[in-house]
Amino acid sequence: MTSSSLPTTSKPLADDTKYYTALLVIYSVVLLCGIISLSLMMHIMKSSTASITSIAVLNLIFAHFIFLLTVPFRIHYYATNDWALGLGWCKVVSGMIHIHMYMSFIFYVIILITRLMMFYLEAEQVASFQKIHALLVSAVVWMVVLTVVPCIIHFSYGKKDQSSDTNNTTNVTRCFNFGDDIETVPAKLFNYIISTIIIVVATVLTALQANVLRVLYKKHRQGCTSQQDFGAQLKSLCFALIMVVCFIPYHMFRLYYLEHLYLQDVNEVLLSLTTFNCLDMLTFLGRRISSGKCT
Repeated sequence: MTSSSLPTTSKPLADDTKYYTALLVIYSVVLLCGIISLSLMMHIMKSSTASITSIAVLNLIFAHFIFLLTVPFRIHYYATNDWALGLGWCKVVSGMIHIHMYMSFIFYVIILITRLMMFYLEAEQVASFQKIHALLVSAVVWMVVLTVVPCIIHFSYGKKDQSSDTNNTTNVTRCFNFGDDIETVPAKLFNYIISTIIIVVATVLTALQANVLRVLYKKHRQGCTSQQDFGAQLKSLCFALIMVVCFIPYHMFRLYYLEHLYLQDVNEVLLSLTTFNCLDMLTFLGRRISSGKCT
């Protein structure tokens, strides 16, 4: 598991806080732009028809929403260099950024695979997958992630600091420091597997989606119908590129970081950059404008 952060009972050192300004700026921008993005998307989704893709998008919106609820706590911590909310809430806030990343990745994959199936298979075959099935899959994914991730965080992270914190919980002042908790071989192996899967899947899906656009461009160069098809696939490519830009750099660094845990501050900065995928909803604005021109 790549998550969670555990506090200690001492004040942050100068070396630990030199990245705080960058983290403060990143999370402030993400919070502001994320709220704007979600507000615009909710307005657009009101007039959208129910489909497998729209259900996946709604799940993305919910994932972004619950993550953004925890961002103010991060902003406060990096602004004050002090954590006064205890070990338990530190784990919740720490884990949520990873839950958000994994849930976003899962629903990006669902959206991209659905679009690819609509291109490579008959539309009727894809339509046979009913919306109720999509809702059930969404529910299962949320239940699994919201059960497994918190359990891993609770039982595997912070044990080294928790024992020293048991008799003096009021002095917890640090959060988001987790390097010591992934030193074991099983933890490293798990991280290697997860990061490799994300890198490979994101790369393959992006290549396939780019090929779809290439084929459509050669086949249809004009006409409203082809523009709509091309626009839908272009939006899917945007999701794929968001995965590439936001997730792959972090997980490539993660593979190096697992053997160089002293770089945990750099890891935290790169992790924060993954949250810019909260702006993915802005990709729908272009589609909205394009659809209006075709009518």
